[in-house]
Amino acid sequence: MKFVGFLLLVMGWMLVLAAIVLLASQLSRAVFVLAGAAVEGLGLTFVIRSHLILREDKA
Repeated sequence: MKFVGFLLLVMGWMLVLAAIVLLASQLSRAVFVLAGAAVEGLGLTFVIRSHLILREDKA
């Protein structure tokens, strides 16, 4: 799950950068930037949860 989280963090940034470069409309850019931020948030959630699970297993 940790690998998937880090992959989602990178993919979120790529989505944001692609939206800024490729889309002309401000509304389209804003929607894709928000989608990229959501993907990054999901990735961050996976990374944090995987670290918490590992920490609980050690105790």
